[in-house]
Amino acid sequence: MLDRRFMFSHYIFMVHTWSLFFVLPCFLTSVGLSGCVLKGPAAPVPRGMVPVPAGKFIRGSNRVDEFQQAGELGSKKPWYKDEYPQHEISLPLFYIDRYEVTNAEYKAFIDATGWRPPPYFEDRNIPAGQERFPISQVNWYEAERYCRWKGKRLPSEAEWEKAARGTDGREFPWGNDFEKIKKNADHPHSEEIAPVGSFKEGMSPYGVMDMAGNVWEWTNDWYRSYPNGTFKSALFGEKQKVFRGGGGGRVGHYALPLFYRTAYRSSIAPEQAFADLGFRCAMSP
Repeated sequence: MLDRRFMFSHYIFMVHTWSLFFVLPCFLTSVGLSGCVLKGPAAPVPRGMVPVPAGKFIRGSNRVDEFQQAGELGSKKPWYKDEYPQHEISLPLFYIDRYEVTNAEYKAFIDATGWRPPPYFEDRNIPAGQERFPISQVNWYEAERYCRWKGKRLPSEAEWEKAARGTDGREFPWGNDFEKIKKNADHPHSEEIAPVGSFKEGMSPYGVMDMAGNVWEWTNDWYRSYPNGTFKSALFGEKQKVFRGGGGGRVGHYALPLFYRTAYRSSIAPEQAFADLGFRCAMSP
C-alpha cells in the first residue's frame, strides 16, 4: 500500500499543476501575450439595440460663427458657443436603440400602463399607416417613463453624441460632407417625419439610424456649459433638458446643415414637447 504521505503530496502537486494551467493564461493576458481561458462569453446585445464600445471620442467643436449668420437669421442663441471647447472624453460600453421609438412601441406602453397618449393619437389609436413613424409630441418625463418601463434609460448627452459621430469627430453621422444627405431629398417624407430607418445614407459609424433628421431626440442631461467652456447662458443649470439630432421640417433656416451636426445642442424645459421631438433609449451592461 502506498504511503499516505506520498499520496497526499502527489495530490497537492496535481492541484498546483492544474491551477497553473488555468491561472497562467490569465496572467499572460495582463501583459498582452495571450487570451484567458477563464473568460466567459460576451453578453448578448439587447434586441433592437447596438453596442457602442468603451473608449474615447471627440466631443463638441471649436467652430466659430465668423459671418454672424445667427444674428442675421434672427437666432436668439449664438451658434457654436455652447459646443466649445472641443474635448476628448471616455465612456464605458453602452447600448443604444438602433431606431427612434416608434408610434407602435409607444402604443404598447400606453396600453400597458394607462398613460396618456400624444395629442395626435385618435382615441388612443395610432393614425392609419403611421405605426413605424417615430413617436413625437412627448415631453422629457414621458420619454423617461417609457424607457424605464422598457428596463432602459434615456442616453446621456455624451452617449448620444458618441453614438452619432463615432471617434473621429465627424460633423454628421455619415461623415463631414453635408451634401451627401441630399441623396435622401427625393424621399416622399424628406421634409417631414418619416418611418424610422428610411434614410439609409444617414447611418452612424455604429449602425444607429436617424441621428440627423426625422425627429429631434431627448437626452437625459440638463443643459450646462462644457468643462472649461467660456459661454454663459441664463438657461444653464437645472432648467432645460438637452435634445439632439435635427428635426424633420427642413424648411427655412431649419434646413441649414448647422442643425443636423452631431455636435449641435438644443434644449427646452422638460415639461414641453414639440411636433418633431421624440427619443430613443439606452442601456448600460
